[in-house]
This record gives sequence, C-alpha cells and structure tokens, in this order.
Amino acid sequence: MPKKKYDTNPLDPEFPQKAREMQAETSPHLNAQKTQPFPFVAPTEEQTRRFGEAEFSSYSSPFNGQEIPSNFQTAQFETGADASAKRAVSKVGLPENILTALPYIPFYVGMIAGILILLFVPKSETKVRFHAAQGLAAHIGILIISSVLKGMGNITDLARLGYKVFSVAAIVMLILWTVKAWQGKPVHIESADDLTNWLEEKIKPRG
Repeated sequence: MPKKKYDTNPLDPEFPQKAREMQAETSPHLNAQKTQPFPFVAPTEEQTRRFGEAEFSSYSSPFNGQEIPSNFQTAQFETGADASAKRAVSKVGLPENILTALPYIPFYVGMIAGILILLFVPKSETKVRFHAAQGLAAHIGILIISSVLKGMGNITDLARLGYKVFSVAAIVMLILWTVKAWQGKPVHIESADDLTNWLEEKIKPRG
C-alpha cells in the first residue's frame, strides 16, 4: 500500500527528519495566515459638522409637532429699593423706602421723624416702625454720649477731643444708615436692640 503524505511511523528511525521536512513545508502557509494591520487612510474631512453660533441659534425645528419658542423671557421680580419705592405705606401715603430712611438722618431731623412715624404708622407696618424705633434709639444714644463727652470736655482736653471725634463718626454712620435704608438694605444696630423694642412697644400709633 503506497504511503500517504502524512503517513509517518514514530518508530521509524527517519521520523525526526521527516517531521522537520513536513514542518518546513507548512511554515510558509502558516505565516501567510497571520493578521495584517489595516492600511493607513488619511482623513479627508471632519467626522461631525460644527455649527456656528449664528447657525445654531437660527435653527429651531419643531419637536413632535410642537413649536419651541426661540426666545423665552423669564419673569422679573422687583427687589430692594424698587419694590420699597413703589409701595406706599398705609395712612401716610409716602413710599416705604423714604419712611425707613428718614429716622437715620443726622441731627434732630431723624429724631423728630422717628417719633412722628411711630405715632402715625400702624402696627401692621412692622418694617417701617422698626426703623423708626431703631433710628430714634440711635439718636438718643448719640445724644447721651455726646452730652457726657461735652461735659467732660470742660475738665480735660482729651474729652473735648473725644467729643469732636465721636460727633464726626456719629454723623458719618447716620448718613450710611440713611443710604442703606433708602436702598432697601438691612440696617441693624445690635447695641440698640433693647431700647428699639421698648420704644416700638411704648409709642403706640394714634387713631
């Protein structure tokens, strides 16, 4: 019976030689089956298109038959001085920001304004009455300290200097509080809390 190509006998003394010959015959075929890398292809254009700002804003196609507004305006809320300036206080008729700023005006103008506001503004206007009582308390405190320093100024030059410095500082602070209250910003004098609450409670509105 004739021998086939792959018919080998392991006991044959020539088996190692025949095995090497068979391996040499099949090696080129195996090497040819190796995975080859893909050839390099130079990019010709961008994969995705980039829209400009003008093109993007002008594009507004409907979604599921619903029209999408191109420009959506949100509601604007009034805050600070705008809202206070437009709201008139009951029984007085003046804007809220003016009434909250009047009690902090320097000298006796603010003190008299605070007393009048507490006498004529109803209890329901808590913000206006609070600033009137706090401004009046600030003026009372400034008046007491100024009187003490002025009396001591007749004895020592240091007290006379302290009176002048305190008077200038008090006027500057009252102007700052007046501006802040007029702008609708919070004004809180912590050292005058007790006197503020007492004045607001004791001075009741008339009528």
